[in-house]
Amino acid sequence: MISYFVLTCITILYLLFDVNYFLRIIFTILYGRQFQKKIKLLKKIDIYGVCLTMDIDLFMKHMNNARYVRELDFARFSYYDRSGIYSVISKKGGGAVQGATFSRYRRAIPIFSMYKVTTQLIYWDDRNFYLEHEFISLSDNFVRAVVLSKQSVTGIKVPVSEIIAEIDPTVVRPTPNKDLELWMKSMEESSNRYKKTTNDLKTK
Repeated sequence: MISYFVLTCITILYLLFDVNYFLRIIFTILYGRQFQKKIKLLKKIDIYGVCLTMDIDLFMKHMNNARYVRELDFARFSYYDRSGIYSVISKKGGGAVQGATFSRYRRAIPIFSMYKVTTQLIYWDDRNFYLEHEFISLSDNFVRAVVLSKQSVTGIKVPVSEIIAEIDPTVVRPTPNKDLELWMKSMEESSNRYKKTTNDLKTK
């Protein structure tokens, strides 16, 4: 009787929630705390994965586009926890959300192939962290995809520079590379366009 109840509960959980997602986040954080060292803010870190049947696209040959973005959650959680960013933000009563991503797919990740996702903090402004991720296949060390990620601090009116200084007062903000500069400009243009649309609607 108990086994049927447990099985029913597990089935309901899997129907209502992405259980594997939550389990992997917990595993990623606990593994990092037990077996990996704390890192400097600008250090590049790796997490590893394998393209399984649940990750593939309609043609059943390689990872689908949505899975790349999903994998970044695990990479960011690992980076936030090991660098100390998460603890400082949460201590101040804030949080961080995905503000935007820019993805460039260079070559598909085939089914059943192993890969790693690198994560590195490459810039910050008053309200946002900017991370760069690379998906690298282990068989040939080829960069399969590159993703820029904008992480926005929420819930607190504390500049990111203050958060950074609390973790490591000696760190110097990097100069943004050309890719990031152009992406930031495109986001600014998009923001201005939608602000103009909103203002036009208010005046009607």
